[in-house]
Amino acid sequence: MNKRPYNAREMNPSQSTSLLQATNSPQMTLRHAAFAVAAALALLATLGLAACASPTQTQDSTANDNATAMDAPKSGTENSDAYHKITADEAQALMNEKSVTIVDVRTPQEYAEGHIPGAINIPVENIGSDKPAELTDTDAELIVYCRTGVRSKQASDKLVALGYAHVNDMGGIVDWNGETVSGSEPGGK
Repeated sequence: MNKRPYNAREMNPSQSTSLLQATNSPQMTLRHAAFAVAAALALLATLGLAACASPTQTQDSTANDNATAMDAPKSGTENSDAYHKITADEAQALMNEKSVTIVDVRTPQEYAEGHIPGAINIPVENIGSDKPAELTDTDAELIVYCRTGVRSKQASDKLVALGYAHVNDMGGIVDWNGETVSGSEPGGK
């Protein structure tokens, strides 16, 4: 008989049976169940916290350009006598009927690329707590537009808050079927 020397890492058959019996014991099964429940609760808590966290939102001009008028915040000007939401066709009709001031609230670069003839450029960011120097008459008939309608709504809200009595929000130039001119001057120079 060839006997091997005892190796502490190897188990003899009697040790292996007692280990197998220990894993099938009620105490060991209870430990496994408790561990599984604790792990599941930890996972649910982690997922719950992740779901409750609010993502940071940033807004830039690209986000403004890609947004729709439906995304614009509601501010109460919808019920104001000074604020009127109009279509591009209604804006064209208004321009044909009476003297209006057309206000393009996009960036100077967007304005230079193409705007409605006669429109003045006042970026929405420049409309603050003071009346814009270019708009001296608070009773003037204003037509406000941007690219898609979000910034025109924001600017219209600001203008109404500043006391302008006739603010017509045309929405975006993307809906305009009339003539456009390019350049940094109102006439397209």
